[in-house]
Amino acid sequence: MKTIFITGASTGLGKAAAQLFQSRGWNVIATMRNPEAAAELKDLENVTLLPLDVTNLEQIKSTVKKTIELGQVDVVFNNAGYGLIGPLEALSDEQILRQLDTNLLGVIRVTQAFIPYFREKQSGMFISTTSIGGLVAFPLGSTYHATKWALEGWSESLAYELNRFGIDVKTVSPGGIKTDFVSRSLDAATSPAYDEMTNSLFSKMEGMMEAASEPVQIAEVVYEAATDGKKQLRYVAGEDAKAIYAQRLELGDELFREQFGKQFI
Repeated sequence: MKTIFITGASTGLGKAAAQLFQSRGWNVIATMRNPEAAAELKDLENVTLLPLDVTNLEQIKSTVKKTIELGQVDVVFNNAGYGLIGPLEALSDEQILRQLDTNLLGVIRVTQAFIPYFREKQSGMFISTTSIGGLVAFPLGSTYHATKWALEGWSESLAYELNRFGIDVKTVSPGGIKTDFVSRSLDAATSPAYDEMTNSLFSKMEGMMEAASEPVQIAEVVYEAATDGKKQLRYVAGEDAKAIYAQRLELGDELFREQFGKQFI
């Protein structure tokens, strides 16, 4: 029986992935800040809940150590993250640091903690949730995009480094997911100078959420990445994400940016 370790498993994609892998006969280590909040996962067979705040380096080390002691781990799914929206000048330093700490450093540190274990057994896989926002950029998301674009480049470089030890590195880039992301996983700041763009962005987001995927549809792509045996790095997930990314590739960076930006100004 294979085992997957998942961060941010209490809701949304992380929870859907935990349920999907469990239903397909996998052993699941589901981690989250408050395991007591995950009632639906708690009673599932072959699911172990562990506390993990990915901004806490000592807890990362202790949780990874405990996980490896429990038995074999085959896939690490770095999924914990949230969105930060607002003009850069309106963001507090605390908001910026928390975004980088969770979305970027959390992934890097969890991965780093597992590398020696995977390297010694000459097998394993890291899958990280980036976003279509790791491949294209929307207005007012500069710090969020900084983390997601960083993860794409980080993963590409890391793959060169780790593939020679039998370790795979992959990213899954979803578009919109029908979860409480906007209400629960979104931090925001505003400034009157940017009101027009902010209002435009949020009204566009409402429309985009109508084309969003269900969490289980994205979890299926994570499962595909974990099991297809391909050396593929990027998995663009969701019809909305595929359409936007195809448009960018077709038009080229500059023309795409010009056309895409007109929607928000």
